[in-house]
Amino acid sequence: MPSKRNKKAFLNFSEIKSSLVFLIFFLITFLIRFPFFFRDYIDRDESTFILLGQSWADGFLPYTQLWDLKPPLTFAFFAAIISVFGKSFIAIRLAGVFLVVITAYFTYKIALTVLSKKASIIVGLLCIFLLSLFGSLQGVMSEHICIAFFVPAIYLLQSKKTIRYTFLAGLLMGVTVMVKLNMAFPIFFIGLYLIYESFFSKKYINVLHVLLFGVGVLVIIFATILPYYLSDQTFVWWESVVLAPLEYTEARRYSIFKLAPIFVVTGLFLFYAYKSRNLNFRNRTVQIVLVAIAGVLVSFVKGGRINGHYLIQLHPMLLILVAIVVQKLTIDYKSKVPKYVLFLILLIPAESYLEYVNILKNKYERNTFFNGEGFSVPTFIKNNNLETKNILFFEYHIGYWNLDTLPPTIASTHPSNICRDELFIFFENPRKNSLDELKFIMEELQPKTVVIRKGRRILDKKEIEENEYIDAYLAKHYTNFATIENAEILQRLERP
Repeated sequence: MPSKRNKKAFLNFSEIKSSLVFLIFFLITFLIRFPFFFRDYIDRDESTFILLGQSWADGFLPYTQLWDLKPPLTFAFFAAIISVFGKSFIAIRLAGVFLVVITAYFTYKIALTVLSKKASIIVGLLCIFLLSLFGSLQGVMSEHICIAFFVPAIYLLQSKKTIRYTFLAGLLMGVTVMVKLNMAFPIFFIGLYLIYESFFSKKYINVLHVLLFGVGVLVIIFATILPYYLSDQTFVWWESVVLAPLEYTEARRYSIFKLAPIFVVTGLFLFYAYKSRNLNFRNRTVQIVLVAIAGVLVSFVKGGRINGHYLIQLHPMLLILVAIVVQKLTIDYKSKVPKYVLFLILLIPAESYLEYVNILKNKYERNTFFNGEGFSVPTFIKNNNLETKNILFFEYHIGYWNLDTLPPTIASTHPSNICRDELFIFFENPRKNSLDELKFIMEELQPKTVVIRKGRRILDKKEIEENEYIDAYLAKHYTNFATIENAEILQRLERP
């Protein structure tokens, strides 16, 4: 029978090495995300990133053959994976595991400076859950990529005081902003904070640190410009990376009421933490994390919209502050965590459990773990020798990748971009509005095969005129050739 001493040693969190923490984080992240390795379609954005990554791997710079509204290093991430592993969903989703693990691990390392090791590990685990579950987070989003560089940069600024580490932090921040442009705001705020420190608290850094931090950011930005400069396409970079996002944020803004909840919740939490004195606002770690949170929130305001996956940029920092307050309350009130909480934690990855069942069911019924219309539709098209020239996917557009083909026009790289006519000018689209783009595709290119989602509106409900046109045109010129799962494969009618 094991002694109490041995039991206590086994549960002693302070003796867990960082390497073991990383391994634990990896195993948990892998188990949560693994069943989604075989899913074709998790988020439209991820599918678009894969298409542009493939285009870059084929030798075409982003925004030249295909186009989407993200900085180039988002596509570089996918291009690198495709260049090494080929067309592999497993490699892409495994890379997503490492992104989440890196973020969780460095969130844990930052938390460790203000929390106990046990609490810091819990923060890391919660970070894994919030970056891997709920909605479309099982895929690899641009937010996953940027935050995997941003959080380590915060860690370096918070814990490493040498010049080389400050420069390295700047490089990581440069990658961050060239993956997700809105992160320019938290990076700028952190830069201002470092300037303030260099003048009023020389204990940590000096002006040289600040300059090298800024140089590090600029080195990465200019590195992304270089391929365009060498190919005499610098203006393509400027239009697509800088001008287009600015135009988009002005044209596609949410109501202030849709932005309010996250600001209200964060504001109330910080107000409580301040009034209760459960958060030491003079602590340097707390200050840096607060500055980062403020920058992300300001970027949401400037962007005018918050999708669920945007919150990935906020979760790691906010978790640290919440954990500090909770730990303080736990100590003050000598409260213990009920045993049933462990059972509730095991229920959190319910989506993963269901997906495990789904892939096993798919293996049994179709003899493949890979599932979804992005696989089944291209397979059906190949088996029935359907025409793929100018094929148009209004949904499941990862099908272009699986069919080794391209969208019919640069505006249709992401299906929703067809109706973002305010962006057409930035890739020199000859059509001036979305209705003209649709008419060109349907009446000039005349795709023989069109894929839509069964029982769903083809375009966004706000695009009334465009929906009326495409519904009428498809009804007149196309017939349903087959229904595969939730996809309808339409074939053009041959008319004399």
